[in-house]
Amino acid sequence: MRRLFLSCLMAIACFQFSWAQVQTLNQKDHGYRGIWYSNQPSNDEYVYKYSGGLGTYPANHYPFSVYVAKEKKTFFCYGGSDQAGKTLLHMVSYFDHKSGMVPKPTIVLDKKTDNAHDNPVMNIDAEGYIWLFSTAHGTNGPSYVHKSVKPYDIAKFEQIQATKIENGKVVPMNNFSYLQSWYQKGNGFINLFTHYDRKVIPNQPSKPRRTISYMTSADGVNYSDWKDLATIEEGHYQTSGSFGNTVGTSFNFHPVKEGENGLNYRTNLYYIQTKDFGKTWESVRGKKVQLPLIQIENDALVKDYHSLGLNVYINDVEFDHQGYPIILFITSKGYQAGPENAPYTWNTARFTGTAWEILPVTTSDNNYDMGSLIVDKKGIWTIVGPTAIGPQAFNTGGEMVMWTSNNKGKTWMAKSLTDRSAYNHSYARKPVNVHPDFFAFWADGHGRKRSVSHLYFSDKKGNVYQLPDQMTADLMKPIKLKKPVK
Repeated sequence: MRRLFLSCLMAIACFQFSWAQVQTLNQKDHGYRGIWYSNQPSNDEYVYKYSGGLGTYPANHYPFSVYVAKEKKTFFCYGGSDQAGKTLLHMVSYFDHKSGMVPKPTIVLDKKTDNAHDNPVMNIDAEGYIWLFSTAHGTNGPSYVHKSVKPYDIAKFEQIQATKIENGKVVPMNNFSYLQSWYQKGNGFINLFTHYDRKVIPNQPSKPRRTISYMTSADGVNYSDWKDLATIEEGHYQTSGSFGNTVGTSFNFHPVKEGENGLNYRTNLYYIQTKDFGKTWESVRGKKVQLPLIQIENDALVKDYHSLGLNVYINDVEFDHQGYPIILFITSKGYQAGPENAPYTWNTARFTGTAWEILPVTTSDNNYDMGSLIVDKKGIWTIVGPTAIGPQAFNTGGEMVMWTSNNKGKTWMAKSLTDRSAYNHSYARKPVNVHPDFFAFWADGHGRKRSVSHLYFSDKKGNVYQLPDQMTADLMKPIKLKKPVK
């Protein structure tokens, strides 16, 4: 009996050790600073494929902010940094809509990297607990889950030893990438994400396939098995949205390439959705689809851009009042920064109930000029994104612009939010349950070399506010930059 007891203790110890442990800091910071990050040197005047202040990067992470009407606060997280800008700090804070003030942000953990792919996302459950999901970039680093000790309170978080089902057994869940978290009252969490698989691409066993998947959890701690959505060629990037109990995801695919990454040739536009918490998935027309999708041509295909030789970069998924999806995405001629791959065309794909209507919005100057789409109660469409040329032309981001359409994307009016900036602004992110006073959230940074990064938000009117980079009090009002330019 004693031997059995010791064996059980050893098994438990081994199981616990296999979780990724992290020092939870729960420290107050004295200002708001974003992470600066670069990816893939290009050996030209643009220096990198993409780079800049990427505290709210990438489009495949969501949400970074959640408005809670009961508290009259928008809670938000971001990829912060230390004073030197050399390590990624996972930060949480809030904007108080009653006082118009923000507190000192809380440093939940030091991710021990400067990679903005490891940026956190957050969600809030029905009881008000704040959940922070700390992603990884592939399998080289760990992922973490944290939960606030008290509802609607950013002061203290505790690490959650999350589990998943694998081959019928409960195992630690300590690695996931590109997470999008959706919470449904009465159901729990349905999280879409990516995992990396090797030895699956023909003749290239060491190359990872980016496999898009989903998982569910009633309590945020114990998750289902991972269920793959698509496994076409070298994989996918997905971006999702939610409307009631419907969760829809739009994705591209990465064609197989010898000696280089297929992700640089991402193309095609796909969409599928679930209305029953992941039990079944269907096309936009309600036809059940068999998962995972494995063929380039399938019922999820919105438009074939592969045959047109165009890359596809998905920014956002929104829904109209009928529950029909609208996809915001960019097309271009190639992955490298610079005018040779122009035009970088912003498009919307709206399902009308019978067909997809794809219309252009505007153009910008980089594949990674990411923005968000919001549809309000009156049916007005608004896009906030860096579509105007910034101080570092053809690098990631630019000057922020607010675009509005009263006719479902057929025509647009533009309002400049920033101008004469020192750095490019990038990755404007909408909150869940968006409030007009905290409408979009983003960061800035130099497009070609490491720099400081500031954090901003705009209201629906187009006023822009900078979060204080130096907190001289426990609560401070963000700095209003200027009135919007018409």
